[in-house]
Amino acid sequence: MHIMEGFLPSPWWEIWFLVSIPIVAYGIYRISDITKKHPEAKPLLALVGAFIFVLSALKLPSVTGSCSHPTGSGLAAVLFGPAIASVLSMIVLVFQALLLAHGGLTTLGANTFSMGILGPFVAFAIWIVLRKMKVSNSIGVFFAVALGDLFTYFMTSAQLALAFPTAAGFWDALIKFGTVFSFTQIPLAIGEGILAILIFDFLVKYKGQILSTMGVIKLPVVSLTQEEKE
Repeated sequence: MHIMEGFLPSPWWEIWFLVSIPIVAYGIYRISDITKKHPEAKPLLALVGAFIFVLSALKLPSVTGSCSHPTGSGLAAVLFGPAIASVLSMIVLVFQALLLAHGGLTTLGANTFSMGILGPFVAFAIWIVLRKMKVSNSIGVFFAVALGDLFTYFMTSAQLALAFPTAAGFWDALIKFGTVFSFTQIPLAIGEGILAILIFDFLVKYKGQILSTMGVIKLPVVSLTQEEKE
C-alpha cells in the first residue's frame, strides 16, 4: 500500500496532501480533546500507534511502486474514530519513510489518505452499523477491520490508476491495479481481522473500563445483592 518516494507525478502527490491535511488537523484536535477528557487513554493511544507501526511495516512485494501488508488502522478507528486514526497513521508513515525507506515523504499525503483516512472511515462506519444491528463485538471488529483493510488497497489502486491510467482509461487501470493487489490483500485482510479480534478482546479484558468510558463498548450492568448494597 505504501506508494514509494517520488512515484506519484505532480499534481497528484500535492492533491493528496491538500485532501489529507484538514482531516489530520481535525484528528489532532480530537486527540487533544479525548486526552483532556480521558487522560487514562494515553497509553492506549500509544499502544494502538505501535500496533499500526508493526503491522504496516510487514511489507510484501505487490504492484510496482507499492506493496502489500496489514494496516492496523482499522482497529484504531474502531477504538478512537477515523480522525484520530489518520493522525496515528501519518505519524507512523513519517517514521517508516525516514527510518525504513518504506513509502516516502512526497507520497505521504496519498499514503495517509488510503491507510489513515479512507480505510479507517470505512472500518468505523461498518463498526457503527453492526453495533446498531447488535451483532457481537467480535463479528463487528472482524468485518470493520477486514473491510477497512481492503478499502485501503482499493484507494491505493484508485490513486495509482488516476496517476497512471491505461490507454483504455481510469477504470481499466483501476481493475488492473486492484486485481494485482487482491491476490495478496484478501488473505491479509482476513488475517488482520482475526488478529484485531484477539487484540480487542485483550483490551476489553484489561482496559474495559476505559473503553466503556469512551463509549466503545458497554459493560454489563452488575446487580448488587442486598448484602453488597448494605
